[in-house]
Amino acid sequence: MHSLPTRFAFVVALAAAAVGCNQQAAAPTAAAPAAAPAPAPVAAAPDAAVLASVKALRANNVAGLLENALPAAEVAKMKADWTKEMNKDPVSEEDRRKFAEQMSKLTAPGAEDKLYAELEPELKQFEQQSAQQMPMMIAMGQGFIQSAIQQSKDLNDQQKQQTTALIDATAKWAQTAKFTDAALAKQAIGVICKTARDLNLKTVDEARALSYDQAMQKAGIVLGGLKQVFALYGLSMDKALDSVKVETVSANGDAAKVKVTYTAFDQPFTTESDLVKVDGKWYSKQAIAQWAKAQEKEQEMAKVAAPAGSDPAAAK
Repeated sequence: MHSLPTRFAFVVALAAAAVGCNQQAAAPTAAAPAAAPAPAPVAAAPDAAVLASVKALRANNVAGLLENALPAAEVAKMKADWTKEMNKDPVSEEDRRKFAEQMSKLTAPGAEDKLYAELEPELKQFEQQSAQQMPMMIAMGQGFIQSAIQQSKDLNDQQKQQTTALIDATAKWAQTAKFTDAALAKQAIGVICKTARDLNLKTVDEARALSYDQAMQKAGIVLGGLKQVFALYGLSMDKALDSVKVETVSANGDAAKVKVTYTAFDQPFTTESDLVKVDGKWYSKQAIAQWAKAQEKEQEMAKVAAPAGSDPAAAK
């Protein structure tokens, strides 16, 4: 059964995919501090709603991103259920031990050098044994994803064409990215260790005790760290987000269409997105549909998993 954190991650991914993609860039600058969760501004026009999501993602403001992705009632329910859902499943002593051990390993003095010493032999082994197979593996993955895109019932023809072009560009990047470069690996480890220290979570119980607002701030720290690591290898989400331009194509009652243009992998991309108005605010029609579908699936799984005689609603 999907827990609330899983649903939260699903919406973040969905919202992020809707407003920006990655682009080749130089080495990253320091990650911006995670923005404190704040209510998303009420968008007066469809294009402003999309730009609000872009700005939230650019600022690592995960709370703002969620509030632009889902209607207020859905976000309010997520907040109300947060603590209960975070602590719904028991944690074993083994889980506690592994979490504490991993965080200690990432945050200890000199962690960067120790981690690289462990990784260096694996990098060399990969370069000697697997690097030549990477183009074939990437091509196979590319073909699988493209096939899934063409069979998708959630994308229209224009979206399929746009997504396929983006996958092609991503595959070309992956074939040239220096994944085994020692200097880049050292920098990536440095970013990961700094991100772990910034999280300041020593135990799994501390993580489970986070309030919704605290969890959103921590998520912003993780997002900033991930951006930095990707940018080291030539993928800069922030550069792509900075290039986004949005134009309202049409607006009629509670339905609208916007055109989004951006640059990724040094290539221009253009796509159109349908929006719907809910309680006076514009949201991605596709994001709301996907969220509703995910909730329906969760409810079905809850009914199947519920013991005989129990209330399935309590398993949500």
